[in-house]
Amino acid sequence: MKDFIRNFIESPHLSVVSVESSLGEIVREGAEKLVKMAVMAEFENFFSQYSHLTDQKGKQSVVRNGYHQERTVMTAAGNIRVKIPRLSDRREGKGKKERLRFHSKVIPPYLRRANEVDDFIPYLYLKGISSGDFSDVLSQLLGEKVSLSAQTVSRLKQKWEIEFSEWSQRDLLGKRYVYWWADGVYFNIRMESDRSCMLVIIGVLSDGTKELVAVEEGPRESELSWQNLLLSLKRRGLNHGPLLAIGDGALGFWNALKKEYPDSRHQRC
Repeated sequence: MKDFIRNFIESPHLSVVSVESSLGEIVREGAEKLVKMAVMAEFENFFSQYSHLTDQKGKQSVVRNGYHQERTVMTAAGNIRVKIPRLSDRREGKGKKERLRFHSKVIPPYLRRANEVDDFIPYLYLKGISSGDFSDVLSQLLGEKVSLSAQTVSRLKQKWEIEFSEWSQRDLLGKRYVYWWADGVYFNIRMESDRSCMLVIIGVLSDGTKELVAVEEGPRESELSWQNLLLSLKRRGLNHGPLLAIGDGALGFWNALKKEYPDSRHQRC
């Protein structure tokens, strides 16, 4: 095992190309989830307007009816797979053209070829994906104008808050990372006097699997901010740090890493 890990660290995998492909892969997965959640929130908002309708026997007249066939959609972050939900309108006296049909505004009937992911990542960084930017970001991602209602955005935010809270508390016991990439990402949104900073760690397991290890807000890339993040990982069972950590010249991360995972090797990118 030690020989394998040593060869893995010293191999060409540890390169700028690897970093870019890892980030691109994570963005593609995130984009797919973003589009799926946006479509589902859009459907829930549409369905809620008619879910109260019942027939003479008290049975629901408009019901969920599974999904349409899965589609592959070309986006700025790569090809993603999406299933559009559908409903069944069983109201009596309604002709075929009068029956309700759900048509997603997020996924239009056709999509043009969007920009490459290299152009899309900086856009996400710059926008910060605040509440008012969801439609703009999806438009850039899908290459077509997308307009989301306030109710749809509200549903998305609620789902994301729950999902992020659960993910941030997940069990890490038994995880062993070969290496990490760590960085602080600053957004143009100012909280009080300082710009908001997100501390990000991407990890790679011994089988080459890439994972997003941590994303946490910090007032800045200070030693204390990074140490709090690492302590959070420890509390959830990550007893061993990476064999090799890669980061820029921010001393806060390196000082925190020495204290919490002193056996990890350091490499400046």
